[in-house]
Amino acid sequence: MSPGEARITAVWKKQDNSGDEGYILTASILITVDDTSPPPPPTASCTPPSPGATINGRYMDPVVTARILADQRGSERFDVLQGIPTSETLYGNIFARSYLAQHTFVQMSGVCTFEVNVEKNWTLHWDPGQPGPEDADGNPTTVPDPQTDTETVVERYTVERPYAYWVIDNLEVYRIDRGLLRNYALPGGEITISPQGYQPPPFTASPTGSFEPPSPADPITAPPGTYGGSSFTSRPSPPSENLQSVAEQGVEKVQVTNDTLVFNGQTLMSGSQVPETGPRPSSIPEPPQIDQNVLYKPGNLITPDKVNRANTTSGGTIFYTLLPGNINGGDNKEFPIHGINTVTVHTPVVNYSSVTDDQPHNQKTNPNPNRAAFILDRPFTVRIPTAGQHVNYPGYGNRDYAKYVRVKQVYFPFDVYSGDRRTFYPKQTWITIPTAQLDTEFFLPVWVDEGNYDVYFRTIAENAPPDFTPEAGANRDWRHHVATDIEPVDVIGRVYDFHITDIADYNWETVFRTAKGSANPTGASYWTGLRDIDGRTRGNALPYTLPVAPGKHPVQGYKNAAVKTGYHFKFDLKTKGNMFGPRDAISITPSSYFVNKDGTGRQSVDLYYHSGKQYFIRVGSPQDTEKRYVILNERLRNVPQQELQDTAAYIYQTGGAPSGMSGAAYARQYIEKLSKSKTWVGRYDWLLLPPEVRTLLGPKTNLPASVNPLRANASIQHWYGEYSIPADVYVVPKGTNVAEYGRTNRLDEKADIFLRNGYIIVNFNIETIREGNTSQPHLQYIHAPLMNQWRLEGYGSTYTDPYGNTFPLRDGDVVFYHGDQSSRGDFRSQVPH
Repeated sequence: MSPGEARITAVWKKQDNSGDEGYILTASILITVDDTSPPPPPTASCTPPSPGATINGRYMDPVVTARILADQRGSERFDVLQGIPTSETLYGNIFARSYLAQHTFVQMSGVCTFEVNVEKNWTLHWDPGQPGPEDADGNPTTVPDPQTDTETVVERYTVERPYAYWVIDNLEVYRIDRGLLRNYALPGGEITISPQGYQPPPFTASPTGSFEPPSPADPITAPPGTYGGSSFTSRPSPPSENLQSVAEQGVEKVQVTNDTLVFNGQTLMSGSQVPETGPRPSSIPEPPQIDQNVLYKPGNLITPDKVNRANTTSGGTIFYTLLPGNINGGDNKEFPIHGINTVTVHTPVVNYSSVTDDQPHNQKTNPNPNRAAFILDRPFTVRIPTAGQHVNYPGYGNRDYAKYVRVKQVYFPFDVYSGDRRTFYPKQTWITIPTAQLDTEFFLPVWVDEGNYDVYFRTIAENAPPDFTPEAGANRDWRHHVATDIEPVDVIGRVYDFHITDIADYNWETVFRTAKGSANPTGASYWTGLRDIDGRTRGNALPYTLPVAPGKHPVQGYKNAAVKTGYHFKFDLKTKGNMFGPRDAISITPSSYFVNKDGTGRQSVDLYYHSGKQYFIRVGSPQDTEKRYVILNERLRNVPQQELQDTAAYIYQTGGAPSGMSGAAYARQYIEKLSKSKTWVGRYDWLLLPPEVRTLLGPKTNLPASVNPLRANASIQHWYGEYSIPADVYVVPKGTNVAEYGRTNRLDEKADIFLRNGYIIVNFNIETIREGNTSQPHLQYIHAPLMNQWRLEGYGSTYTDPYGNTFPLRDGDVVFYHGDQSSRGDFRSQVPH
């Protein structure tokens, strides 16, 4: 349009598939429009950037580990490899790199080529001379005529400018999303752990990578030059000169810019513009391990529905999420966690149970030291502790395991009541005991059969399956879920309540009868002491305690009354247990002592009597053949009618009555005839009370439905007997050879050898006989190794009569007979003896 200058710029932009900018190429040219033929304008051309060197960084392995251990971390109570119970908690802890990253940095390079004009202004000098005056010789002369001119020379040169810069070809950064741990012991079999107190590394990446070619001056001016001189007579042309260096100096370097990457506050790739070559970027640093609290989850309960299981395998997964700002690829990652420890679930229970050994009431002749005594109709206590020795693993050992108990139970092979007797438990029943309750009292019904039993205990772990298996003492083997114990016991009966209910001596008649000649009892009787079967107050009062001795007569004026020889005394006693069989009996071994009237000189004696034409027969010798008989339903014995009826019913219903006879008919026959028959019970030196003088008075009301009423009725037995010493009795110190004495002395009733001025004391040793085995008595009233029922009922060791005389007593002393008064002396001939 008109002369002038214009700069034209061309821009090339390269875009990648993601839409982000790639690199930018620019070129410009200055165009001069002249009305003359100007030199061609400078040109610039750049090769497209091509990839060259690369920098790769890769941290895509999370280096992950994990553990599943018992709380609390750092002070783990249990070693999960050996065992941890249900109801305890686990913690999960994962360790890994705090982030993952990978990158590829690529150096882009190329060359820009410039065609430029270099202009140089020359000043030319020459001197063509001009005619001057002739010299002296007339010759023409030339005088200087210096000439000056300028000429501008424009030369074209090629200049190359390389360039290089760095771009991000790939960038992926991942943050921790969560961790997952799997194990049988964990709730639901797995837990998810979300990071706590965790921040991923911040970063920014910008595609700023580019290059910008320079715009050289047009023309490029070289320093001016001078050429020629006086030696040149004509105008010279500017000399030829290589101005490449001027051209080089006149073209600046290409300006380049790297992509920008700032990672976690550190500039790894700078986007600042620099000449020619962008600085080499730094790689993303290696990720550090996370803190122990980032992926940590405590308090994971092992629920009680997890049965014991050993060495359960563990697994896990860690998840990383791709952060925004990635370049050219990447997606969320997950990695398996290997090498996690196993966990053994082993819920411990122990059972070291015990039962009370009722030795203070154990009347057995031969107590079993290996079995605890359970006494009929008495309480007993079982102890089921939840503490004790288990395996010596951390957290186990000797401690209380109540926390892990679902139920603890006791099993009796016989009927029992609760201690308050409100609840009945049939035999062979598992009875649940509150876990926190250490001791539990029960009561043993009187109808339980005597004998050896095993009481079973079991403590069931809270995680026990229906098909659990037991182990004695403690479930040390994880395969078992129940701890058991067995306590051997011996169920034992009793013999008790011995008392004298009547004395045939007339002096004692009104003590027991409401009037002379009457059969109506006063209710008075002489008991062993003032206490009952279990040592509680019986309710009787003095003087109605054994022995019957001078001063025990309650009527004024009889304070010196003992019993005259020949008069019998009636007595009865009771037993509990299996003493209802046809060969069961009460064995009583009488022995005799003599004591002076002032209480001194007690000694063991032999008794002699006459019988027919035999004189001085020693009681207990082969010649002593006098038999003793007892009538059960005798007028003055006053056996309760109910006892007779109950006994008749038992005999009838257990097949002891004649066939074809009705129960009512047999009851009449038993009460009116059989019970009034004489029963041989022994001799002077021994008594054996047989079933014929036994009645039954066991419980009959409020019996549990499962209990046999007949068996319950038979469980308490009442035994009736009587005893006397001969009316004409001769007393000598024990072991005295009366026959030998008679060979050297006059032997008659008044011989000095006989003891008279004092009292004959009758002493009973009472034992129970089972199944007719008289050589091995079952229970002892007095001489049991572990207890003395005679003393338990309050028997004293001395007695002081109304005159102040103190008599030493022996257990079993029952009656003081006068040593010098006999029933023979009474004027009433009908006195029985």
